Amino acid sequence: MEKTDREFDEKKISDEENGSPHYGGSGVEVLPADQAPLVRELKGRHMQMIAIGGSIGAGLFVGSGSALSNGGPASVLLGFIIVGTMLLFTVQALGELAVLYPVNGAFYTYAVRFIDPAWGFAMGWDYALSWLIVLPFEITAAGITIQYWRTDINIGVWIAVFLVVLSAIQIFGVRGYGEVEFFLSVIKIVAILGFIILAIVIDCGGVKSDPRGYIGGKYWYEPGAFRNGFQGFCAVFVTAAFAFGGTELVGLAAAEAADPRKTLPTATKQVFWRITFFYVISLLLVGLIVPSDSPDLLNSSGANTKFSPFIIAIQLAGIQGLPSVFNAVITISVISVANSCTFASTRTIQALSLNGMGPKFLAYVDKRGRPIWCIVLQIAFGLLAFINEASVGPKVFNWLLALSGLSYFFVWASICLCHIRFRKAWKVQGHTLEELPYQASFGVIGSWIGLGLNVIALIATFYTSLYPPGGSPDPQAFFSNYLAAPIVIALYLGWKVKTGFKGPWFVRSHNMDLLTGMRALDLDPLPPVPKTLKNLPNRIFNGLF
Repeated sequence: MEKTDREFDEKKISDEENGSPHYGGSGVEVLPADQAPLVRELKGRHMQMIAIGGSIGAGLFVGSGSALSNGGPASVLLGFIIVGTMLLFTVQALGELAVLYPVNGAFYTYAVRFIDPAWGFAMGWDYALSWLIVLPFEITAAGITIQYWRTDINIGVWIAVFLVVLSAIQIFGVRGYGEVEFFLSVIKIVAILGFIILAIVIDCGGVKSDPRGYIGGKYWYEPGAFRNGFQGFCAVFVTAAFAFGGTELVGLAAAEAADPRKTLPTATKQVFWRITFFYVISLLLVGLIVPSDSPDLLNSSGANTKFSPFIIAIQLAGIQGLPSVFNAVITISVISVANSCTFASTRTIQALSLNGMGPKFLAYVDKRGRPIWCIVLQIAFGLLAFINEASVGPKVFNWLLALSGLSYFFVWASICLCHIRFRKAWKVQGHTLEELPYQASFGVIGSWIGLGLNVIALIATFYTSLYPPGGSPDPQAFFSNYLAAPIVIALYLGWKVKTGFKGPWFVRSHNMDLLTGMRALDLDPLPPVPKTLKNLPNRIFNGLF
């Protein structure tokens, strides 16, 4: 380690003297966290809540209803387990990289460094655009949830109110984002845990107002565990991706974490519990107490909270008052995701611009660590929510949302590939795993599995976009679901053309700069733990807690 630390110090001094640190072989200037003016104010509790409940929103509470209708309860359960497993591997890989390199832009920056600058440019802007566009959707969704109580007030009023609230949060910088997410995530977690208990009681026939009595696994037999065959199963992946979207934000927040070495490993491990309890178990119970052929589920999309499978489950049980309470939870969840939108897009765009891949003025950060012009751009995109006031608004909005449809799969696959490439370069350049401050619990094998599952999910999405469940091929439906793919390809080729196709298609392992951006670490030397069958349970336990 002494040699590594000395090399790091010498490299850092050299970069600071030159004033332009580079990632080896990429030709793209990338500044380390020490030179970026973003402030590090996110504490451990913020990071854990961002990981556990930060992006739980309409995708889970409402979108899961359309997945249940299209695929049936078994398809929903299997689809969310597959995507959840993929995310578990992905976030573990991201955690290893983010602890060692807590740099602005996180996974975008890793793609530039470990894969190819052109791919980093394409993935970074696709990710940023997806969050820019998701914000007006979430604001609209929040307005629709209010209409559950007040249909007499125009939704434009609520859109304006929520835009003002989000703008006010930005005044307090990253600390404001962290505190709001902490508070709202606690509410979401308590609500989901409460629903899980209630759903068990409903399924066991413990609610007197429920005429169905004991339900058990009835709905898995009639109308059935699967709907629309293989097409229905594949259709779940898109919904699952949207529901899980934002899980990677814990890595993006690393550059503004006070102590990423301590907080990031704990936060990434919390993702396991988020996937298990808040997605898999809750949706398993929803599939037990809500029939998949319920006509209300056909309208369960966007933010139509009246048709949320969670609210339908409560209404079918004949419980009065509680549907209104859970609708309030969904409103809070949507606001939380909108808050995450502003954080994800602004930090990604600021990093892109800082490294010469975007307009220079967007790289500006004020003394309080706020990327002001990026925030202005994000709020400006929020004004697109008013498009819904026009007669053609919903159609225009659906096409805008299509730009973000596959972004998550591209980002998650890129994170896994970055980890694989990093580990190879780490070995080629003479480093050992013991030098890493944090190792992904599933190692490179987990990243290979995560990458493979992402590819499978992309293929499944392509199939269902071409052949939608219960319908015939529709070009408009195909492009609305798969538009993000040609956008990513165009961005990738656009950067290649801009740079004159210079350099290799991949950054070579021996050329990768493994030192720039690394945060100085005071590591206590610990003897490596041998991997044996005897200590396998302990290693699994330590990987999840």
